[in-house]
Formats: sequence, C-alpha cells, structure tokens
Amino acid sequence: MTKVLLIYLVSSFLALNQASLISRCDLAQVLQLEDLDGFEGYSLSDWLCLAFVESKFNISKINENADGSFDYGLFQINGHYWCNDYRSHSENLCQVDCQGLARAPWWER
Repeated sequence: MTKVLLIYLVSSFLALNQASLISRCDLAQVLQLEDLDGFEGYSLSDWLCLAFVESKFNISKINENADGSFDYGLFQINGHYWCNDYRSHSENLCQVDCQGLARAPWWER
C-alpha cells in the first residue's frame, strides 16, 4: 500500500513530454501538504535531498542505466522494477504503466 501511495505521489510530479523543473520551495510545500514529512522515517529534508540528487528537481528527467533499464521523473523511479515502460522486461512491482505516469503535475492542470 505504501509503495502504491508513493508511486501515486510521484506520478503527480512526472511530465515526460517537456522538461519541467520544480523549485525546492514548491516541492517542499507539496510534500508537506501530502504529509510526507516523516513518512517511512524520512524527513522533508531527506525527500528534498533525494529529489535534488536524483533529478536536480527535473520532473521530466529520464535516464538510461547501464543495464538497459530507465529511471523516470523527480525521484528516478526505475522501470525495470517499479513500473512497466514496455522497453524491456519489468518486474512491475507496483503494477503501474510508466507511460501512464507521464502526465502534467496537478499544479499545471
């Protein structure tokens, strides 16, 4: 259940059609509103650090890995394990279509 919640939150941030950056303060506000400060023991600053290190706050970042898998979005969710991107074999542990996550963030709708 927590994985699905996290994937749902991440899907709110993914916009694969165009490069899109979110400011540190805007992301902090969204994470605070979604009650993620303290989720699974991670503080708001932990989530911000993760987003910066993984994508430099680039919501639409896609990165190809050495093993041929791809990472998606703000938190660089790996298509081999967590979602199905139809590019290679996927465990699809969250039973989510990676391309289905490619939609405008709620604040841009």
